[in-house]
Amino acid sequence: MASRSAIATACVPIHDTGELLNPNAVKVVCDHAGYALYFSRAPIPYARDAFAAGLAPGAPLPAGLPVFRHLGIYAYRAGFLRSYARHAPVAIEEFEALEQLRALWHGHRIAVAVVEPAPPPGVDTPEDLEHTRSLFAHRSV
Repeated sequence: MASRSAIATACVPIHDTGELLNPNAVKVVCDHAGYALYFSRAPIPYARDAFAAGLAPGAPLPAGLPVFRHLGIYAYRAGFLRSYARHAPVAIEEFEALEQLRALWHGHRIAVAVVEPAPPPGVDTPEDLEHTRSLFAHRSV
């Protein structure tokens, strides 16, 4: 990754088709230098032939498919934060419900580090909350 980006964030490889298809798992595609090209709730990059054949949750991912889940943690340059507050929301941000797309749309670079192992999943939905509660309820002290 080059050193001049407005934002830095992290991602982890996706190894599960269910996670790739889950709209609550934000996916990111990066360029050769580790900068984000796009973030989406949809499966990206789109494995056209595998999806045409009926890729479903539980099926193995196509070999070599570079899919990554965004972790939702950010580091910002102070100057970027001042400029970001002046930018109006953009259509791709509003449709995907992903604020980082506003930065990309306005030409800001986002450096993305790939980390492993993946941290535990976040609590983003009512189903995630129930799962987390059950983990705590069944925990031995």
